Amino acid sequence: MLNEFKAFIARGNVMDLAVGVIIGGAFGGIVKSLVDDIIMPIVGAVFGGFDFSNYFIPLSSAVNAPSLAAARAQGAVFAYGSFLTVVINFLILAWIIFMMVKGVNTLRKQVERHEEKAAEAAPPPADVALLTEIRDLLAKRPAV
Repeated sequence: MLNEFKAFIARGNVMDLAVGVIIGGAFGGIVKSLVDDIIMPIVGAVFGGFDFSNYFIPLSSAVNAPSLAAARAQGAVFAYGSFLTVVINFLILAWIIFMMVKGVNTLRKQVERHEEKAAEAAPPPADVALLTEIRDLLAKRPAV
């Protein structure tokens, strides 16, 4: 069982997945900062200076605070502004990942086309050319 585990861990796919998860977590932080610090302030300025993060509906009559953090301390709230921010984060992250995958796929196709052209243009090895010549000469020889 230990040997199977070692073989499983040693596979490239597991290591690639681990690297992807770590980079994905860091990339998520970058996208969160992009949305919170750059995109949402611009959206707020365009739409009259509002901030999505403080949009909520109180679910208790005891909640009367103007900010989400203070309202959460007073009681239950329906924080739809935070949800909108998370949805926007997701859409931006999904768009960036889509563009990256699209770029990688385009690059792969170009590399494959280049390899196919190189394979077509390369002359056959000397031994294959010699065997082809012998085959052609034997085919031209009259039957006995």
